[in-house]
Amino acid sequence: MADLERTKIKVGFIPIIDCAAIVLAEELGAYERQGLEVEIRREVSWANVRDKLALGVLDASHILAPLPLALTLGIDSVSVPVINAMTLQVNGNGLTLSAKLWHETEEAAPDLVGKGTPLDARAIAAVVARRKAIGAPPIVLASVSPFSVQNYMLRLWLSSGGVDPDRDVCLTVVPPPHTVAYMSGGVIDGYCVGEPWNQQAQALGIGRIALTGPDIWRGMPEKVLGTTEAWANRHPNTLLALVKALIEACQWLDEPSNRAEAARILSSPRYLNTPAEVMSRTLELPGFHVFQRDAANFPWRSHADWFLGQMVRWKQASPDIDIKGTADRVYRTDIYRAAAREMGVACPDVDRLPPGGHGEPVVPHHGDRSPGKADAACGSN
Repeated sequence: MADLERTKIKVGFIPIIDCAAIVLAEELGAYERQGLEVEIRREVSWANVRDKLALGVLDASHILAPLPLALTLGIDSVSVPVINAMTLQVNGNGLTLSAKLWHETEEAAPDLVGKGTPLDARAIAAVVARRKAIGAPPIVLASVSPFSVQNYMLRLWLSSGGVDPDRDVCLTVVPPPHTVAYMSGGVIDGYCVGEPWNQQAQALGIGRIALTGPDIWRGMPEKVLGTTEAWANRHPNTLLALVKALIEACQWLDEPSNRAEAARILSSPRYLNTPAEVMSRTLELPGFHVFQRDAANFPWRSHADWFLGQMVRWKQASPDIDIKGTADRVYRTDIYRAAAREMGVACPDVDRLPPGGHGEPVVPHHGDRSPGKADAACGSN
């Protein structure tokens, strides 16, 4: 085959727990068992990952589940067809509010703020109204990319409390490793990000976890394995070997007895550079990080349909986009099935479940709604 000599590849990751399969495949020797020599590269932001994939600096990468769709549609600042060969994890997100904003919610809506989670979004609506009444600056909340699960999760939650995410608050973007520092410095009032950065803020006493991803959608796909469509077409055997190595790592990660060791490895300065006890606190939560079981690795095209619906809802994409055609092109169930078949791993026989079949929130039709730009209230931030 044309790509048999392609054994040396570069794979990127962002320091978040859901990069675990990328890291553990190296630590466990899974890449080597598949005949690959993989250089894993830690990147600082999703924009870096996007650009390096497009330029060919990275051959493949841990990437936000909706981002390959946006890149293929050409609605991000880079336009290049990118595929999703497998999902790397489901669940694992959280929304953290600064101690100051949490205190504001307690003052503005004491009946809505308890000691547990999830926080009722109407408490944020009460703070929004209170700040507007006294002429105070708007609440600033960060996600990690406009084309991220975290952005859509944040928007869904705010909307559930009657908050217009494009008019009532300021939404901005902060790279995951920088979220704690930005909130500590008062630049943002909260953020939606993958772990361990929610647990880290809470451990430092600077923030409170208001809710987690499963409070909105249990089984929400998080990160995927992305590569350009052109690279996948040129190196099909290499990609197949890479997927198989990552499936092996995901299987190992789903063994509860391996979670403490995973926390120790991931805490290394080379990877997440975070205390192992902080990592363990989130990794050992039952069902919060799912890497392989229950078809977690399968790149469901119905997940892609949902993300594309969100892009249309929030005016990121035209209502005229071909949702099914784009989903079929980007979410490559054929590649995953081929790898799973060679490993004897069961996977679904269908590419889609009907709407609601994943437990996902229904995407409403907002044809008469004209939200402004996401940063309309941000001023100079």
